[in-house]
Amino acid sequence: MDIQLLTLILFTGAICAGLLGSLTGLGGGVIIIPLLTLGLGFDMRFAVGSALVTSIATSSGAATAYLREKVTNIRIGMFLEIGTTVGAVVGALVAMYLPVNVIMLIYGIVLVFSAVMTVRKKNTDGNTSPADPLAVRMKLNGSFPAKQGTKNYNVHNVAGGFSLMWIAGVLSGILGIGSGALKVLAMDTVMKIPFKVSTTTSNFMVGVTAAASAVIYLQRGYIDPVLAMPIVPGVLLGSFIGSKILMKVNTKILRIIFAILLAFLAMQMIYRSLS
Repeated sequence: MDIQLLTLILFTGAICAGLLGSLTGLGGGVIIIPLLTLGLGFDMRFAVGSALVTSIATSSGAATAYLREKVTNIRIGMFLEIGTTVGAVVGALVAMYLPVNVIMLIYGIVLVFSAVMTVRKKNTDGNTSPADPLAVRMKLNGSFPAKQGTKNYNVHNVAGGFSLMWIAGVLSGILGIGSGALKVLAMDTVMKIPFKVSTTTSNFMVGVTAAASAVIYLQRGYIDPVLAMPIVPGVLLGSFIGSKILMKVNTKILRIIFAILLAFLAMQMIYRSLS
């Protein structure tokens, strides 16, 4: 394929990846990896390496806007990053020894889970019942701006959420997708954090998690500058646009469409891994 055409395809795909990644908190890798493997025929490990760079760019682009809107809970993000970063390093080391078809199968299963997470009922208002004592001691409770005014929320089951974050980190290291779905599940369902806060905090965390894994992929030669160079600016542009949309519109219909797309990509990945 002509290098100019490849660059244009990657840049356009990266804009879509950044847009959808910032709207859902899943990270842009869920679009970039199928684009590179199913669409363009690149090796899975090079796709994962490029997706890690994508996740870092998505996080950097969206997190800046969300921090300005005062939605992201930085204390929760920094605390949970301890678990995800350690897990990401472990996952990246494991991925070096896994067969490619096994990685693709795991990726397909995670995409199915991500699709379900995208359309499930969201905890939009949080929980104001008495917080976890550990959350009180660590000052993790917070508030976020809403149409009705500032809403307060309390954080629950800190230990359970931290445990899920370690698993999310391992999957991120293996698959290169930031594991935003599992992070949002941990914060939204287990820790009872409002969905907008969990989504924006997940975006804030994804970049650090991906950076921990990216070092190992870079050392093994699985991050190709030719692939990464057009992806990064595209994802930054898409994530910036997505961060503006999330704060102003109801994205329910978009999430349903995105879930259908994820389910289709998951079936393709699973089929490719088995065949």
